[in-house]
Amino acid sequence: MIVADAKPVEFRGSSLEDLRAFPLTARREAGHQLDLVQHGHEPDDWKPMNTVGPGCKEIRIRDEAGAFRVLYVAKFAGAVYVLHCFQKKTKKTSKADVELAAGRYRELLKERGQ
Repeated sequence: MIVADAKPVEFRGSSLEDLRAFPLTARREAGHQLDLVQHGHEPDDWKPMNTVGPGCKEIRIRDEAGAFRVLYVAKFAGAVYVLHCFQKKTKKTSKADVELAAGRYRELLKERGQ
């Protein structure tokens, strides 16, 4: 069912290709969680990622293949912006993953004239 008030999802950088590389079950779960966000709801398992930028959130997905993360920002009116998708290998999110997402966040702000 398509609802008119759903925000479009815009993937930044390589995030769509990265998401497509997830195993099928993790990919489906990510899609479901992003659908919730598009309709103004919170994902089932998330945490704020203010180290990336204000309003950035991390969707946490666990399946038999491991832990997967989708970093996004939904605070802007135009769309839900997916900044970065990756498989988490360690307990703490790597500095490289945080910096990549933060760079895409800054780029987004620049494009929006903020």
